[in-house]
Amino acid sequence: KIWTSYADKADWIFALVRTDREAPKHKGISFMLIDMESEGVSTKPIKLISGMSPFCETFFDNVKVPKSYGEGLSSIVGEQNRGWDVAKHLLTHERTMIGGGGGGGILGGRSLGDFLNSLDEGVMDDPVIRAEAMELEVDSLAMGMTLERYGDMAKAGGVGNASAMLKYYGTELNKRRYELLMSAGGAYATEWDGPFGSTAPEWLRTKANSIEGGTSEVMLDIIAKRVLELPSK
Repeated sequence: KIWTSYADKADWIFALVRTDREAPKHKGISFMLIDMESEGVSTKPIKLISGMSPFCETFFDNVKVPKSYGEGLSSIVGEQNRGWDVAKHLLTHERTMIGGGGGGGILGGRSLGDFLNSLDEGVMDDPVIRAEAMELEVDSLAMGMTLERYGDMAKAGGVGNASAMLKYYGTELNKRRYELLMSAGGAYATEWDGPFGSTAPEWLRTKANSIEGGTSEVMLDIIAKRVLELPSK
């Protein structure tokens, strides 16, 4: 499995495995826990363009998983053959969490406007940069309030397919934010160490936001089919 976050530091990993070969599509799949110390499990970190290596390849070579890891700890989470139900809840949580980056601060918790105003290069004198910064601030505030609203909904019973909307807009908003920072910084923003701090590697990292937890294209497909219920043709 490629792109397993922090697999080299994890004690456990889960896998969706087919436990009923006769069942169709999403049925007959179980959500299984695997001890990372199991014989045949190994990992290899993947170095990213940002210089960080949080992702790994995980290899499973003839791995055998017991039915239980001791009293009270089954290797199957939930019911056997109903692992997709568990996975859907997990994906909802993951996508909502990733989308939360769209409403948060950056660079030590400061907002985009505060950070740009702290620079000495007269960045905010540029009317284009200033207009884009104001638009992003408004959009970020709106995203923050939306996340609070959906947070209350989650406590009341979950957000369901709405997590696709949060994930899509939040990650695309975060990409816009760092694109603006790179534009504002010009050549200085490309430095790994400088007045823009870690902006360059963080900008590169935002590209992964629109892939992890489901690509932006997949999220748009879910929104169209499951939220807006648009016709397939």
